[in-house]
Amino acid sequence: MLARHYPGPSQVAYAAKACFTPTLARHLNAAGVGLDVVSGGEMAVAREAGFDPARVHLHGNNKSLDELRAALEYGIGRIVVDNLDELEWLEALVAERNQRNRVFGRNPVSPIAIWLRLTPVLDVDTHAYRQTGHAGSKFGLPITTFPQARVSTPGSLREGPAAQALARARESPWLNVVGLHTHLGSQIFDPAPYAVAIERMLDFAAAHDFIPAELSPGGGWGVPYTPEDPAPPVDEWIVAVSRAVIERYRAQGWDTPCLIVEPGRWLIAPAAVALYRVGTRKTAADGTGYVAVDGGLADNPRPALYGARYAAFLANRATEPAGPPVTVVGRFCESSDVLVRDAGLPEPRPGDLLATPVAGAYQLSMASRYNLAPTPVALWLEEGVVERMAEEARQRLARSEGRVHAALELGGGFP
Repeated sequence: MLARHYPGPSQVAYAAKACFTPTLARHLNAAGVGLDVVSGGEMAVAREAGFDPARVHLHGNNKSLDELRAALEYGIGRIVVDNLDELEWLEALVAERNQRNRVFGRNPVSPIAIWLRLTPVLDVDTHAYRQTGHAGSKFGLPITTFPQARVSTPGSLREGPAAQALARARESPWLNVVGLHTHLGSQIFDPAPYAVAIERMLDFAAAHDFIPAELSPGGGWGVPYTPEDPAPPVDEWIVAVSRAVIERYRAQGWDTPCLIVEPGRWLIAPAAVALYRVGTRKTAADGTGYVAVDGGLADNPRPALYGARYAAFLANRATEPAGPPVTVVGRFCESSDVLVRDAGLPEPRPGDLLATPVAGAYQLSMASRYNLAPTPVALWLEEGVVERMAEEARQRLARSEGRVHAALELGGGFP
């Protein structure tokens, strides 16, 4: 799809944070897509799945020194620098590797290829917790010196953290700035902000006489979770991004860059359905009808985190007419443990199978062992073959360092 609308080199990079297991990693690698990772654990899974490190990008606003060292040892394709501290650490690590090579008579190391993550100071229409490119974002290097500015002025583009990072990286013998990156947030259904973000990134580049050979406007295109949600085709996003990049590069007289888009949710969310077993039922004093299931907050924290809405149906009685609306709740000790409000279902009975579609993204990847309840089994279904994935996330976490190992020893991990 990207190649249909963009004439230059391009890459689709899957955002592993949405959902990542060894089985999924193997399929993604076979498909030849790029990969965005944000931790040592995700990087380890990518390596085990055989990903060419040239196709892997390391993101994150607080990468540890161990993660940066692991990325250098892996030969990772791009490190996406988020802040000035990280830039300093990375420069020192590459210099250290070069010194070690000299001591042992090895070839000198090449400068490490990096992108700078820019904050375009841009609000988008999504939940506040899903915004990542606004003025108060914890992510990225602001392209302006004015914290509350919504439009950067030519003068402000030459100052501030982004300008400092670009100047330092370009002066360093150990770093090679090959591109710019931004990410506006997720569940975005309007392509217009992407064009604005690209404009601000390239205004910044032009102000510093820097021509990005690679440009990544991130991901975040939305998917509908309920019949009421908007469902604009993904082509709208790809066309808007492609057009904005082509027009701005041509206007500057620059060669067309490699365009990298980074979908996560859009690729994986519709691929999964969560199944629950109905347990108890009750009516509250205010008349609310509750139906409790054997999962909830621990396997899907999204409704509690930012009011995410889902549809639901009874998989074993899907053709029966709906009764009065009910609220589907989980089994966990929180009043926020609500999966679906006002669900139109046939009158649920204990033992029914309740299904919530569009369950592939940010559910098991954000799961916990709250209340030490049993964890769900994850299955991979393809062309009549079923593969159990129950232990994969535990294995993934076991490859991480430090605090993750302690958590596994104390809490047992989670699949």
